[in-house]
Amino acid sequence: MGFFEKLKQGLAKTSKNIADKVDSVLAAFGKIDEELFEELEEALIMADIGVNTTLEIIERLRKEVKQGRLTDPSQIKGRLMEIIGGMMGEDVEPIKMESKPAVILMIGVNGVGKTTTAAKLAKIYKDQGKKIIFGAADTFRAAAAEQLTTWAERVGVDIIKSQQGADPAAVVFDTIAAARARGCDLIILDTAGRLHNKVNLMNELSKIEKVISTQLPDADKEVWLVLDATTGQNAMNQANEFKKVTPLSGVILTKLDGTAKGGMAIPLKCELGLPIRFVGVGEQMDDLQPFDGMDFAKALF
Repeated sequence: MGFFEKLKQGLAKTSKNIADKVDSVLAAFGKIDEELFEELEEALIMADIGVNTTLEIIERLRKEVKQGRLTDPSQIKGRLMEIIGGMMGEDVEPIKMESKPAVILMIGVNGVGKTTTAAKLAKIYKDQGKKIIFGAADTFRAAAAEQLTTWAERVGVDIIKSQQGADPAAVVFDTIAAARARGCDLIILDTAGRLHNKVNLMNELSKIEKVISTQLPDADKEVWLVLDATTGQNAMNQANEFKKVTPLSGVILTKLDGTAKGGMAIPLKCELGLPIRFVGVGEQMDDLQPFDGMDFAKALF
C-alpha cells in the first residue's frame, strides 16, 4: 500500500465518524441557510474537531456563501476538505535535521507508545542513511531502558542507558558524548512520561534541555510530544499541559487506526498551534508516516 492508502485505511473509523455526520446534515437541506450551518457546527464539534476550530471553519464557509462562491449544499463537503487541509498546513515550520548530530527529544505520558514510536522514527531516519543513537533518558520506569534496548537491537542502532533511578540529564550528557565519538547524525532521546507532578517534570526537562544547549549549542533540535489519538479530547488536555512545561515543535499521533476520534488532530494544530509531524496508522514498523495536512483532509472525507 502507498502512503495515502495506508492513511486512508488508518483513518477509516475517524472518517466514518466525521463524514457520516456531515453527509447526514447536508442530505437534509436543499439550500444553504443558517439552520444548515447550525447543524453542521454541531456535527463537527461532536466529531472532536473542537469548538473554536469549528467556529472558524463555519465562519469561512459563511463568507464564501456571502461572496457567492458557495451556492448549494452539495459543494460544502469539498470546501470543508480544502479548508481543513489548508488550516493543517498553515505556518508549519519544516523539520530541521541539518546539524550533525541533530536531536529529537520525545516526551509524553506513559502508555502512549513513546518508546515504540522512537524505534519507528529510528527506522525511518536510518533508511534515509542517517546513523542513529538512542538515549534511554526514561530512568524512572523500570522496563523503559530494556524496552528501548530491544528496539535498538531490532532496528540496528546504538543505545546509551543507565540503571533505574539515575539522573536522566546525565544519560543525555553521555549520549551526546557517544554521538560525537561515533559520528552519529541523529540522537533520539526517550524521556520519562510523567505529568502528575509538573514541578518534577519541569525540572527534569529543563535539566535535559540545559545539557543539550550547553553541549550542542548549534544543534537542530526537535521536541515532539507523543499523544495517543484514542484518548480524544484528553490528548488535547495533555498537549496543553506539556506546552506549559516546555516549548514543543510538533506532535506525533499514535494509534490513529484504532479510533474514531482522529478529528482531534485538527484543534491540536489550529487551536494549540502544534503541527502534527507523524501519525501512527498500524502496528508494523513502517506504519508511522510523515503527516501531510491535505492528504489528512482528503482521507477524512
